[in-house]
Amino acid sequence: MSEQHSPVAAEGMRWYVVHAYSGMEKAAERNIIERINRAGMQDKFGRILVPTEEVVEMKNGQKRTTERKFFPGYVLVEMVMDDDTWHLVKHTNKVTGFVGGAKNRPAPISEEDVMKIVNQMQEGTDKPRHKVEFVVGEYVRVKEGPFTDFNGTVEEVNYEKNKMRVSVTIFGRATPVELEFSQVEKT
Repeated sequence: MSEQHSPVAAEGMRWYVVHAYSGMEKAAERNIIERINRAGMQDKFGRILVPTEEVVEMKNGQKRTTERKFFPGYVLVEMVMDDDTWHLVKHTNKVTGFVGGAKNRPAPISEEDVMKIVNQMQEGTDKPRHKVEFVVGEYVRVKEGPFTDFNGTVEEVNYEKNKMRVSVTIFGRATPVELEFSQVEKT
């Protein structure tokens, strides 16, 4: 998260949603900050956020935490809206424009909406979500290990250990097998 650029937030700052090219949100954020600094308009801008949350995924048996943008293509900008600031953001590289409101007078989003997004980001940091969520009763296919290509039903899911128990039908009999998340895929 980008810190406040100036010690004192200017009066009348509101949050606006800026649309960026998908996958370029961080670049858009950097470009906006660079332009603000170059233009010396730090007093007209507050925080700039790319809403992300942490997700856990298994890669080759290794637990990896990655950032997932839960608002892909958007950057939130806290700013005083006037012709200069509108122009600065609108003409930043990787930015396609503002979301909502009239063409050159975008509508701000409520503090409440911003808090929801910030809370979601915070929750994701405290307790990362799994990239793949399995549900008991779901039908899955085993893709590696001794039961490759068998299908089965999820009986139990353990996110702490990244393992699950799947009931696989072998020779006409349902047999519970313990598998790692990486060994199964959704059918």
